[in-house]
Amino acid sequence: MDFWFSEMHTNNVKMSIRVEKQLFSGTSDFQRIDVFESEEFGRFLTSDGSVIFSEKDEFTYDEMIVHVPMAVHPCVKKVLVIGGGDGGVARELSYYSEIEEIDVVEPDELFVKVCREFFPDNARGLDDERVTIFNRDGLRFLRGKQDEYDLIINDSTDPLGHTAGLFTKEFYGSCYRALRDDGIMVYQHGSPFFDEDEESCRAMHKKAFRSFPISRVYQAHIPTCPSGYWLFGFASKKYHPLRDFDPVRWRARGLKTWYYSANLHRGAFMLPKYVEDLLKEEENI
Repeated sequence: MDFWFSEMHTNNVKMSIRVEKQLFSGTSDFQRIDVFESEEFGRFLTSDGSVIFSEKDEFTYDEMIVHVPMAVHPCVKKVLVIGGGDGGVARELSYYSEIEEIDVVEPDELFVKVCREFFPDNARGLDDERVTIFNRDGLRFLRGKQDEYDLIINDSTDPLGHTAGLFTKEFYGSCYRALRDDGIMVYQHGSPFFDEDEESCRAMHKKAFRSFPISRVYQAHIPTCPSGYWLFGFASKKYHPLRDFDPVRWRARGLKTWYYSANLHRGAFMLPKYVEDLLKEEENI
């Protein structure tokens, strides 16, 4: 008998992955977590029935949300990761020796435990001596923080459920205050392709655009995401993701990557026309 995991991307579109076996199923105070083994994507983790990441394509997301801002900001010393309980973002950050502190704010202790057990390559990022894990709500953690971080990475899952507060106007304002004068915030921006997802993309861009003097969007291809197409947001107090990008400095680091490159960096900000149009519409409202 075939065993398939299926995720509804819209009422009319479904993604299915053939599963060899289920490795874990459990429910925390925040979400239902399942881990599956598949031939095509290796192990993959789902939250409330939606794929969060897989062994085969997680490198794309983690590299793009980390290396893009790190190739722009000239001196990152302290980083805040909101979410990130799997450790993939912390792993990519750990390759930068100049970083002194990495605060990971992940409210779901079960999520961290499951990732440590089933995704050790990701979770090793949490074992870096510069990492401190806070099992707290991200928005509450941010309140009262001011002029503290060089880089904030919002690695939360989606604008619904227990992470909804991380996509509000208050959240973007709190990030702005928590950043130093030349700080950068990056965040997952969702997929703009299906009508059901377009509204949240628009809302996120509008809030970031109104909160930061510099706000841009860039893209990546991630097979397990809706339509296989994913956006990221880049919001900054000072640095522009292209004008202040230093490819020579980044290449000199000699970091091994699978997706991100200095050449790709510029191309990632070249968006399809329909995406440019929807972003400009929100900027002009």
